[in-house]
Amino acid sequence: MLRTILIALLIGFGSMVNASGPQQGLVDMLLEYLEARYPRQGLGGDVLYVSVHRQQLFHVRGKRLLRVYPVATAKAGLGGLEGSWRTPTGLHRVSEKFGEGVPELGIFRDRVFTGEFADPDFAGVDKDWITSRILWLEGLEPGVNQGGDVDSHARTIYIHGTANEKSVGTASSMGCVRMRNNDVIELFDQVPVGALVVILDN
Repeated sequence: MLRTILIALLIGFGSMVNASGPQQGLVDMLLEYLEARYPRQGLGGDVLYVSVHRQQLFHVRGKRLLRVYPVATAKAGLGGLEGSWRTPTGLHRVSEKFGEGVPELGIFRDRVFTGEFADPDFAGVDKDWITSRILWLEGLEPGVNQGGDVDSHARTIYIHGTANEKSVGTASSMGCVRMRNNDVIELFDQVPVGALVVILDN
């Protein structure tokens, strides 16, 4: 039943960019689903919902939808195993943020700005460059995305900007959640450390 509600919710969300009055009922249904699935988590703050099926990220704050962004999850599909190059599912939180003040398209290596910049029209071999901003995710579900060989934080699973913006909107990443550079900068400025992130295959 909850899965059916969520699918109906996503159909309604598909055409939205910004929240407005009538769509609040859809947000309420999403939160009802999340409260049933994760009853111990408070959902009154910032919540990022990544829909793998739609390749979209929904930013909810104070139980109200703020924005919907296109994203790119893993080309290899869903999974939590180390070395799988897959995007982990389940509940996470933003554990750390990197890149404040870095110019758009700045390239990171090991979460440090290299001083180099990516070509925004990059069309060659996808080098999986990490650009502009990083939100590092920590899994909150033991055995699913936390601990052992399925630990999202140890796997360095991020929400981050990409040099290959043409890939956004398709399953094309190496496991992380890619965003367009101006979008990830906006999200970075809006979302605090500790914000909940739920990644589902719906």
